[in-house]
Amino acid sequence: MRENAGNWLELADKVYHYRRDVLPPAQVAELQSRMLELRALVKERTGAEKLKIGIERLEDVMRRTGGAIYPKTALVENVEFFLVAAIVILGIRTYFVQPFKIPTNSMWPTYNGMTPQVFKTPADEPNAAAVGLRLAAFGAWPHRIDAPAEGEILVPVGGEARGIVHAKVVPGRTWLVIPTQVREYSLLVGGQVVKTKLPLDFDFDWAVYDAFFSDGTPYSVQRLDTVIRARLQARDFEQHSIDGQMLPCIRTGKRVRAGERAMSFDELTGDQLFVDRLSYHFIRPKVGSGFVFRTGNIPGIAQTYGDQYYIKRLVGTPGDKIEIREPVLYRNGQPITGSSAFDANGKRTAKYNGYQGILSLQPGATVEVPANSYFALGDNSYNSQDGRYWGFVPAKDVVGRPIFVYYPFTARWGPAR
Repeated sequence: MRENAGNWLELADKVYHYRRDVLPPAQVAELQSRMLELRALVKERTGAEKLKIGIERLEDVMRRTGGAIYPKTALVENVEFFLVAAIVILGIRTYFVQPFKIPTNSMWPTYNGMTPQVFKTPADEPNAAAVGLRLAAFGAWPHRIDAPAEGEILVPVGGEARGIVHAKVVPGRTWLVIPTQVREYSLLVGGQVVKTKLPLDFDFDWAVYDAFFSDGTPYSVQRLDTVIRARLQARDFEQHSIDGQMLPCIRTGKRVRAGERAMSFDELTGDQLFVDRLSYHFIRPKVGSGFVFRTGNIPGIAQTYGDQYYIKRLVGTPGDKIEIREPVLYRNGQPITGSSAFDANGKRTAKYNGYQGILSLQPGATVEVPANSYFALGDNSYNSQDGRYWGFVPAKDVVGRPIFVYYPFTARWGPAR
C-alpha cells in the first residue's frame, strides 16, 4: 500500500507542476495539503487502512484539479504508452542495437539468407502440423508446384534472369498485403508453362539444382553453371517460347503425370540478428569480424540499389594489402587470420568453397586499402557481390558488428560468428 501511495504522489506531483499556474489558489493549496498528509502517512509507516483513506482524499482533489492529466481515458493512456515505447525502441535501434535480416547468401554458410529445402517426393513433405511448426521455428514458407500436363520437366535458362534459371520481375505482395516486387520463375512440363513467384533475393537456382541436378555435392553457382553448360553443349535441351522469348529449356530427366508434384520446396527465411551499433564509436573494427555498413556512398552499389545495409566480413583495414591465391586469401603477404571462416575457406572445408580471384582481386593482383576506408568480402566468395566488385567501404558508413542471431531457431541461433 505504501508503494501504491508513492505512485499516487508521483501523479499528484505531475498534476501540481503542470496545472498550478491555471488553478485557483484555493485548489492549489488543497492539493498541496492532501499531498503533505499522504507523504506524512508514508513516512510514519502507518497501516494500510489509514494509507487507503489518505489516497482516497488525495484522489478526490486530483479529480477536481487534474484537467487532462487526471483522470485519463484508456485511449489516452494507451496512446501515451505506445508513443513512449516507440521512442525508446527507435532510440535503442539508432544508438545501441539494431535488428538486421540477412537478405542473400553472400555470407553462407556462416549466415544464411533465404535458402530452399527441397523435398524429392510427396512423402518427404511435412504434414499440416509440421508446416505450422516449421513456419514458427524456421520461417519456412511452403511452395508446391504441380504438373499441368504429363511429360518431362524442363528448366528454361537465360533471358531475363537473376542467375541461371529464367525469371521476370512482376508485382507481388509481402505477407499477402504489402505491395512489392517479386520474381516469377517458369518451368515447362509436358509443353505447358507453370510459374511460381518468389522474393527477389531468394536463390531459386539453388532449389532447381537440389531438385533436378544434384549429384550429392552441395550447391554452388559454379556447379549448376557447369551442369547447364554441359547440357547445352550436348544439345540436351529444347527451344520453347517463354514470356515472349525463345529460350533453351534444359531437360531434367524427371517425368510426371498431370496433377503430380513437379517440384516441392520450403523457402527458409534469412538469419535475423542484432547488430551492435555502439562499439565502433570507441574501438576500431577488427579484421575477421562480421561487418555491417551502409551503401549510400559506394557508387557501385548505390547507383543500382540505393542506400541499404550490407553485411560482409572485414578483411582489410587502412594500409593493408589484400591478395587472393585461390582458394586462400592473403593479408600483407600472409594467409589471413582472425576468423574460423578464413581458415575453412582456405582449406575448402565445412561447406566453404574458398576465395575466388575476380575483377579487382584477380589472381596475382593486390589491392591496398586507402586511408579512412575498409575492405570487405563475403564468406561465400563464389556467390558474393563484395569489395572485388565495388571497392572500399568509407569509414563513416560503418554501422557495427553482428552480436546475436535471434531467429530462426536453427543451429546458428546464438552469439554471432
